[in-house]
Amino acid sequence: MEKEETKFNIKELIPYIVILIIIILIRTYIVTPIRVNGISMQETLQGNEYMLLYKFEDIKRYDIVVADLYEGNKKVDSIIKRVFGMPGETIKIENSMIYINGKKIEDPYGYGSTNDVDEITLGSDEYFLLGDNRGVSLDSRIVGPVKKNHIEGVTHFIIFPFDKFGEVKQASKPTNN
Repeated sequence: MEKEETKFNIKELIPYIVILIIIILIRTYIVTPIRVNGISMQETLQGNEYMLLYKFEDIKRYDIVVADLYEGNKKVDSIIKRVFGMPGETIKIENSMIYINGKKIEDPYGYGSTNDVDEITLGSDEYFLLGDNRGVSLDSRIVGPVKKNHIEGVTHFIIFPFDKFGEVKQASKPTNN
């Protein structure tokens, strides 16, 4: 009689096990929550905000992405930044102006001094990332271009705090440039 009770209890657990496996797979391969650390994306994002990271979205200019930084083959950190340079483009920063393929582009997101970067040509799998708060941001100006396989995904949806729940809204630049 005990064997039948045990068998019955295991059968009851199967739907819960399947649900757990599905949740783990979704979180691992499709969408996962992330937490914003630091001030490098202010005024757009604040520290301790929680967002959803979409792992299969195409990366476009001005998207906010999470990228892993490596020293050799060892991951040392993850950063959240905005995409400026796309694969195959040339990028240069001079006098806080950003030039892509020789043309000045609008920068409605950044504030603070954007130190100069000599012209570089991105590889076919490289992106140039910048934080919005340029004075404190550890980004491609310092760490160089980021390879596509080091980008975890795109984020544009805040889930906490609840008063900011929804799509990321473009913040206006602070007046104390």
